[in-house]
Amino acid sequence: MSHFRTIVLSAFVWAATGALTPAFPDSGGTRVGAAAYGDWRTDAPGVRRKITPADLPAPLASRPAANQSEVVARPAGAMPKVPPGFAVDFFAKGLSEPRVVRIAPNGDIFVAESGAGRVRVFRAADGWAAPATSQVFASNLNRPFGIAFYPPGPDPRFVYVASTNEVVRYPYKNGDLKASGSPQNVASLPSGGGHWTRDIVFSPDGKTMFVSVGSGSNVAESMPKAPAGGIAAFQAAHPTGAAWGAEENRADVLAFNPDGGAKRVFAAGIRNCSGLAIQPETSALWCAVNERDVLGDDLPPDYATHVGEGEFYGWPWYYIGDHEDPRHKQERTDLANKIAIPDVLIQPHSAPLGITFYEAGQFPPEYRGDAFVALHGSWNRAKRTGYKVVRLIFKDGKPTGEYEDFLVGLVADDTSVWGRPVDVAVARDGSLLVTDDGGDVIWRVSYKGP
Repeated sequence: MSHFRTIVLSAFVWAATGALTPAFPDSGGTRVGAAAYGDWRTDAPGVRRKITPADLPAPLASRPAANQSEVVARPAGAMPKVPPGFAVDFFAKGLSEPRVVRIAPNGDIFVAESGAGRVRVFRAADGWAAPATSQVFASNLNRPFGIAFYPPGPDPRFVYVASTNEVVRYPYKNGDLKASGSPQNVASLPSGGGHWTRDIVFSPDGKTMFVSVGSGSNVAESMPKAPAGGIAAFQAAHPTGAAWGAEENRADVLAFNPDGGAKRVFAAGIRNCSGLAIQPETSALWCAVNERDVLGDDLPPDYATHVGEGEFYGWPWYYIGDHEDPRHKQERTDLANKIAIPDVLIQPHSAPLGITFYEAGQFPPEYRGDAFVALHGSWNRAKRTGYKVVRLIFKDGKPTGEYEDFLVGLVADDTSVWGRPVDVAVARDGSLLVTDDGGDVIWRVSYKGP
């Protein structure tokens, strides 16, 4: 979610209507119903949750809160907490807003330092807890975020970088620590307003470049509610739910040819798909999504989901299926029953940013095929959620809807935190790398055994 700047609550009437589904006991060790919500005090490695659309409270069942976290220095001796058998080490320190981390085919580790406008590359021998080499690959970028290697496979020829207003690419061959040529503009992107992050991945066949673009606003507050020509004509002109005006080509996953041609909307109504990933087992495209603000502490859930071509996820009119946003009541009744429901619902206002699938062999076998998601934490909740890394549970290649706390312990108290996870990547040796732009570090999680 975008960082808190200003919030005007006078436009909303706090109505304490509706309530969470009653707290059912844990189901097979998984917290369900109201028990699946909670705040940072309920976090612990191994805690599982499952939130369903039936568990959602009514809009404004709790008063919207402006509660920006204060990032403080890491307390002496404090380290993230992980499940038994795992260990956490510092991989790199002193970075400038480290965001996306991606692993090159040769094992080099590329990191977008968004605060410094550069992409850095680390080289570390397999199993090492710290890099032997650190080099700036490219600089003078406008808040770089997404990084991708093209073509997919063992021998890429380009590194693509998605900045807030464009996608560029640099000539590349395995082992390059510094760009060997100037950046080439591949595609221009809408920018301004909120949600500046842009992620990028390629389809496994290399034919399609996917780019995520978040909305410029919370919930399209400036969109006309009674378009010229009448609502019927407007609905006919915008049948897919894609946004218009200042939000055109936003709250979408865009698709391009690798050279930037053939631009189209792949999926729409996704408020802010901050992280993109390809599921290796199915080749499906996945999004980690920040949902909207100012509907109460427990509404709506954030989510992670596979995204199919032509699917519509509701923003700004609906959320999590046919739940209508009261700020856009009766504006797009034609879209009801046409809204895709996300695969995994996450505690509201957790702010998922990065997602990766685990296909390596270092972690125990039950982790293979699951996904990790970095939760950055949000300003719009009275009691904090997020500020952790969770594991999405899959069975036979399909999500069960459950997720499990994996790396926690970065919240100091109700007002301060000392870490904010952004992205996750699996290093060549099978360890998990976690960027943290609260501490400006990269954590390395490895499995040591029971």
